[in-house]
Amino acid sequence: MDPKTSARHELLDALQRDPYPLYARARQTDGLTFVPELDAWLVARDADVREVLLRADDFSSAQSLRPDVLPAPAVLGVLARGFGKRPTVVSTDGAAHRRHRGPINRGLSAARVAALTSYAAEVAGRLADGFAPAGRTEVMASYARELPGAVIGRLIGFDPEDVPAAVHGGHRAEQLLFRPMPEDEQLAAAEDVVALQHLLDRYARDRRAEPRDDLCSAMVAALAPDTGLGPGTRELTDDQRHELVSNLQNLLIAGHLTTTALIGTALFHLLSHRDQWELLCARPELIPGAVEEAARFDTAVQGFRRTATRPVVLSGTELPAGATVFVAYGSANRDEARHEDADTFDITRPASPTRHVSFGHGAHGCPGSQLARTQLRLTLELFTRRFPGLRLAKDQEVVMRPTMIHRSPLELPVTW
Repeated sequence: MDPKTSARHELLDALQRDPYPLYARARQTDGLTFVPELDAWLVARDADVREVLLRADDFSSAQSLRPDVLPAPAVLGVLARGFGKRPTVVSTDGAAHRRHRGPINRGLSAARVAALTSYAAEVAGRLADGFAPAGRTEVMASYARELPGAVIGRLIGFDPEDVPAAVHGGHRAEQLLFRPMPEDEQLAAAEDVVALQHLLDRYARDRRAEPRDDLCSAMVAALAPDTGLGPGTRELTDDQRHELVSNLQNLLIAGHLTTTALIGTALFHLLSHRDQWELLCARPELIPGAVEEAARFDTAVQGFRRTATRPVVLSGTELPAGATVFVAYGSANRDEARHEDADTFDITRPASPTRHVSFGHGAHGCPGSQLARTQLRLTLELFTRRFPGLRLAKDQEVVMRPTMIHRSPLELPVTW
């Protein structure tokens, strides 16, 4: 890696580990602030964030997940053995977005989430049983990654034995796109991503042959409908397989990494603010408010990119067609114009899901927000009941992952 690229990565790491000082300065600055590390104009104020998210015709989602890192040529060779990238619900607008979102909305209906709740509670209890006797654990590995992985696996329709490999592949896909790594590590990550893609392809082809009552079957039926016209139409075409793999991979990653981050940051801030943790243990009726405050205070998905489709003016700044903006949910959630004492973590704050934008706003609002909230609620009910003496492990600094996509502690060692 050349010195210039290395220096850029170091600056980006520092920004991603703690973006909040930059956000605060940007909110106090007239117009928008251009951030070289993000190669984008920062949309920092709550009102501006909501405006961009409601102006899909002017601000396209096509480049919303543009990689921070370009893989080495040898890595691209490995990825070529998998399935090519296709548009997904995150990176489409208008009719294409509605087409991709339809089966996900139906698969994440209130009734479906309710049906998953008892399973999620069962998994959470079993995980806690596993580490409870030790009196200590590293929460991210033993719980925060395990619960959402099991739940999204159940929702998509994975066999239980395939869930660990699928979750691992999802983590590796995120690393490959957003973390600078030596080439040998990139190659290893690419192999894991290709393995995940072939696993997803197998599930898509199996569900075409024998549909089940799961989200994978629903996505196959919606994105690759069987017309029944002529021989061989039940076989998925190559284009259909590529599209299904891309969309299943996106769903898998969004379905577990975001919730993993939400659980990790929520527990970290509750334990860092000891009075808040003790209050929650004493008054469990505050758990719904604690869920919303945790989501607001340190947002798992800090933001997404949007691209101006024509010359536009936003917050007094003139943007040419093709300009990239970073729509910072995490900054909007600390905007004093919207949230009183915004930098204070307070679980007694009046709870209202519409007051923050942690799960987006408008057409691209997160369809899995209720499932994520449900898993955090179950976690807080379980941990306050079984581990009221929970504390951060002494003399072990908690470091945040350097990312704007799924912000969470790298590790969260705790004792009780």
